[in-house]
Amino acid sequence: MELKEKLLSSFLAFEQKVDINAALHDVRTDALKVFENKGFPTKKEEAWKYTSLNAVLATDYNILPKNESDVEWKDVQKYFLNDVDTYKVVFINGVFSSHLSSTTHDGLDVCLMSSALTKPKYKMVIDTYFNQVANKEDSLTNLNTAYAFEGAYINIPKSTVVQKPIEILYFTTGTSSNFVQPRNLVIVGENAHVQIIERHQSLTDTAMFTNSVTEIYAAKRAIVDYYKLQNDLLTTNLVDNTYIEQKQESRVSVHTFSFGGNITRNNLNFYQKGERIDSTLKGITIIGEKQHVDHYTLVNHEEPNCESHQNYKGIYDERSTGVFNGKIYVNKIAQKTDAFQQNNNILLTDKATLNTKPQLEIFADDVKCSHGCTIGQLDESAMFYMQQRGIPKKEAKALLMYAFTDEVISSVAIPDLQLKLQKLISMKLGVNIGFDI
Repeated sequence: MELKEKLLSSFLAFEQKVDINAALHDVRTDALKVFENKGFPTKKEEAWKYTSLNAVLATDYNILPKNESDVEWKDVQKYFLNDVDTYKVVFINGVFSSHLSSTTHDGLDVCLMSSALTKPKYKMVIDTYFNQVANKEDSLTNLNTAYAFEGAYINIPKSTVVQKPIEILYFTTGTSSNFVQPRNLVIVGENAHVQIIERHQSLTDTAMFTNSVTEIYAAKRAIVDYYKLQNDLLTTNLVDNTYIEQKQESRVSVHTFSFGGNITRNNLNFYQKGERIDSTLKGITIIGEKQHVDHYTLVNHEEPNCESHQNYKGIYDERSTGVFNGKIYVNKIAQKTDAFQQNNNILLTDKATLNTKPQLEIFADDVKCSHGCTIGQLDESAMFYMQQRGIPKKEAKALLMYAFTDEVISSVAIPDLQLKLQKLISMKLGVNIGFDI
């Protein structure tokens, strides 16, 4: 049975398994109809022109996965944020792991999406925010909405500064090939500030497919720092849809670090719903073998006097493929918009491939918008200079690549995360760079 048919036929069993209210049932069935009509995206769609899911969809996945493996703290400790005390919401094959998690309702909510979807006390919040900013036309987003049940629910009240980071961790393991669909909802109140780290990490080489959706709402003057760390094994595939709605004077930054996985597709959508908003999108991709990473970004400038800053760096080795498709839309009333987009890439072999397509759609006349893209190789003169001063070729090459990524790494606001990323990059480059990272 094809995956699409399996998902359609399994929906009734899914709804019988979970406790769903009538209103959410209607949302689910409407979303499933959209997916039924559209199916999985193909390369015939302009937005998916360079990314094919055909090979991924050929696997016979378990649609309603169970946690079949006992994962202990010692097995995953190295994936947490070092020794920093954090709130943690941990999932194993899409199933919540209570003994690895540290949730709270003390002044803020860091808990489970399943609780928010089923408990009456959360009904007003769910009715107000759930599935409101997500794209109602996107087939995979609708599929996730139809099956949405588990994930992280984070609600930060007005004027609350969260004193420690929040970690959302998705581990995949076991022997069964699973299709998991986490759904995250993040609500950040007026004048509140939060730092969130979302990590996808496979522990075994079993084939996995994750279709993830995150909705983030930033109220007036809210500050949200969101970090995505993707370092799966080569048997894992990830489609990550993130939708962000910002209100007046809010600041939201999303950093995406793609280091692993077979096929990774990151859809990042910002919608500015007020004036003096700042949106930041940054990312680093370092892949090799036949890995494929596709970044698709949208910043919708709907109001005047707002800014957006995009900066994506990519290093591609062996037969890997990178895609960057970035779009900036400026509404006709969005005067005084300042929008910047940059995509810089290094191809380490002549068999690595990059497809990049920066786009500007501007309907206002008093704006400052720019975009740029570079595709090149390492600077041979710089390599020669470093080797002449006693640095071996391998280390010189790694230092140049590390320096290439440093502009993004240095903007990470959590020191311990910055340290962990530096070490991961050093490992990806395959060398001990030779200084304290």
